[in-house]
Amino acid sequence: MSDNKKLKNYDDLPLVLDVSDIRRIMGISRASAYELVHTPGFPAFRSGRLIKVSKKAFFDWMAKGVGNVQEQ
Repeated sequence: MSDNKKLKNYDDLPLVLDVSDIRRIMGISRASAYELVHTPGFPAFRSGRLIKVSKKAFFDWMAKGVGNVQEQ
């Protein structure tokens, strides 16, 4: 997905996301996005050298609140 294209809703996203899409959706840095996709339990898979994430699996993962910030 082009970095210049605005995300307006869920349907604007491709079925398979890449690290750049994850970065834009979450509003995080490139380095943080790569750290996230390598986190155990994150629903990423490899397609050759590329790291991909199913749109549905990503939003299901977010809905579960995996990796919630713990209260102190």
